[in-house]
Amino acid sequence: MPTPLDGIRVLDFSRVLAGPYCTMMMGDMGAEIIKVEDPGQGSAKGGDDTRYWGPPFLGTESTYFLAVNRGKKSITLNLKSPGGLETAKRLAACSDVLVENFRPGAMERLGLGYEAIAAINPKLVYCSISGFGQTGPERERPGYDAVVQGESGIMSVTGFPDGPPTKVGISIADLVAGLLAFQGILLALRVAERTGKGQWVDIALLDGQVSLLTFQAGAYFATGQNPTRKGNIHPMITPYETYQTSDGYVIIAVGNDGMWRRFRPLVGLPDAEEFSSSAKRVDRREELAAILVPIIARRTTAEWLADLRAAEIPCGQVRSIGEVLADPQVLFRGMVEEVDHASLGPIKTTGIPVKLSATPGRVTTAPPLLGAHTDHVLAQTLGLSAEEIAKLRAAGAL
Repeated sequence: MPTPLDGIRVLDFSRVLAGPYCTMMMGDMGAEIIKVEDPGQGSAKGGDDTRYWGPPFLGTESTYFLAVNRGKKSITLNLKSPGGLETAKRLAACSDVLVENFRPGAMERLGLGYEAIAAINPKLVYCSISGFGQTGPERERPGYDAVVQGESGIMSVTGFPDGPPTKVGISIADLVAGLLAFQGILLALRVAERTGKGQWVDIALLDGQVSLLTFQAGAYFATGQNPTRKGNIHPMITPYETYQTSDGYVIIAVGNDGMWRRFRPLVGLPDAEEFSSSAKRVDRREELAAILVPIIARRTTAEWLADLRAAEIPCGQVRSIGEVLADPQVLFRGMVEEVDHASLGPIKTTGIPVKLSATPGRVTTAPPLLGAHTDHVLAQTLGLSAEEIAKLRAAGAL
């Protein structure tokens, strides 16, 4: 069965998380991903930085790297050598997409900036991912996930009121940037199909996080007051939060007044006028919480989930990562897959979240060893002979 991006070649200069997450998703949908990594020189380690991040490791392989680099071919190129640079340009000339997440200006200094590549391949879609974007007064600042979570306002509304600002438990700025890059690339490919012209896709971690502010930004626009940290409660709905039970935590999401009328009998509350509408419940949030907290704490999580589900009240429990990855629904949906790694054997990986009925994506190959596909790609894609590849390697280009 064909996949949506069959025939699309991506030259991937990205590393760490945002870019690799984007290109992994493209690979899942059938694109050929050629991951360009530095070979390392002297005592300097080669390859994506995350190859060395840990523990934990599986054998000598970083679990961080393994998590976002499946379905790719790894080649090593020394971009500071004439041979390595020329090889990179030849690969760009026969690719559909280029992805990079260096600091703005770095690719230009190497001779691989957008203008240089567009002159070689006008139809190519060139995607740059950076912390603060390719334009503006702060364009040259290095962008790391935690920094952007703080500077975007996300941390200011994450955590409990009496605690410090808190980052999200995943690298959400990087991951959202990867998702937006994937979206931007697909849009630009669609335009290139119609016009024959590529374009520059400029993705900033900061922009992505600001776009997530949504109703929090809306509240600020309307009132001029900064939203504050509220822990697990929703600022505009209640009960819509996490409650402690006798043996764990349950999430209860009473999203409208109809749900409230079904919820009241479960906790033994009368049809009181002061709680009859969502706005009234929010106005009397503390009073309502003082009633609900001790009631919910008397019973187990399983007991509450059974009653809430029977009453069709959205609910759930706070689960560990291990519990999630063993969940029957998660497994049924193919969100845990297994691939064979060159040195580790079978390893598990998360699955593909986008389900297409006619042209589904698929997890194909495990994350590559550093430079595992250098000779193959140069021979098959550029037509280089074994002697030509050997000369490049001897010259320090590979």
